[in-house]
Amino acid sequence: MAKEVAVLGVGMHPWGKWGKSFVEYGLKACNDALDDAGLEWQDIQVVAGAETVRCGYAGYVAGATFAEALGWNGAPVSTSYAACASGSQAINNARAMILADMADVVLVVGADTTPKGFLAPNAGERWTDPDWLRFRLMGCTNPTYFALYARRRMDLYGATEEDFAAVKVKNAKHGLANPNARYHKEFSMEQVLESPMVADPLRLLEICATSDGGAAVVISSMEYARKCKVDPVKIRAVSTITPTYPMTSIEMPYFSTDSAAAVPAPQRSFKDSISHAAYEEAGLGPEDMSLAEVYDLSSALELDWYENLGLCGAGEAEKLLRNGDTKIGGRIPVNPSGGLACFGEAVPAQALAQVCELTWHLRGQAGARQVEGAKAGITANVGLFGHGSSVICSV
Repeated sequence: MAKEVAVLGVGMHPWGKWGKSFVEYGLKACNDALDDAGLEWQDIQVVAGAETVRCGYAGYVAGATFAEALGWNGAPVSTSYAACASGSQAINNARAMILADMADVVLVVGADTTPKGFLAPNAGERWTDPDWLRFRLMGCTNPTYFALYARRRMDLYGATEEDFAAVKVKNAKHGLANPNARYHKEFSMEQVLESPMVADPLRLLEICATSDGGAAVVISSMEYARKCKVDPVKIRAVSTITPTYPMTSIEMPYFSTDSAAAVPAPQRSFKDSISHAAYEEAGLGPEDMSLAEVYDLSSALELDWYENLGLCGAGEAEKLLRNGDTKIGGRIPVNPSGGLACFGEAVPAQALAQVCELTWHLRGQAGARQVEGAKAGITANVGLFGHGSSVICSV
């Protein structure tokens, strides 16, 4: 059975710190996506919500929250939580319902209102929660983790602070042309390298902020899209895999590794396996991609993703960057949206925002940041507790 589904519409609320309810952000994204699809709210047969868990009761029932905000239409709802991969999980649930002939057209939505400062666990004593433990036992905030990854890259492959700064410079320039980005400011290498050190070797301008925002996608069966007389962007694959034991590299929120003494390490690392599963399902490879939207929690982590996506070999990401291959106009533009460097984290919305960005490029609607001739693109991020996330879209 073919696994393709159609992207009929996409919508977004600009990222920022707006001081409003996440419902307002998601509602705008939903209405924009419906308008983009040329559909009415009454046409939607299922609402799939990506959950946010820091904003009170309503966040825990995200699907129903947005169904109510739009005006109850009787549609079934679902809600997915996978931390930063929640949007991809929600897309996957929506796709599964379409492929199972349980629905023809589904609205997928995620939105968030984030606290000031870095993300931290909710209050309370939770001794079985590794995310809570890393704060309680180690005082290990997210920027500290990002710095450990950066230091690992420097030690393994000779990455430099200048390489990390160059990623920020590239993404900031990309974000200038994105009306939905929070930050619209170009930076020089000197400005990045002179920004305050937060967690050595990462500086303030190399670590993403927390943000408010929302994104929505309307997806349908290919038959329904044909009835709408459109030639849509297609979702070719959704990867939501988990790690394989043993995990020999530390991944958040854990702060130890598994032993490979008795059980050999898997053929691929967790992050390598995320995109591999997506490529396998889509029947495509890295060479077929026109662009990539990746999860640049820090500028250094973007370099890791180049290799995890197979855009280059291990240790070759810096060369790809220095050659200009990952900027708009290069061989494989990465984060033409500006990435999290220009958006910040709005956790349940960001995987959906990545799919919105692919869609605009594949339609030729990305304006001044357009990747010319885009035919296929891939997203990548990862949520706490082993939630893989990758979506491949194509024309």
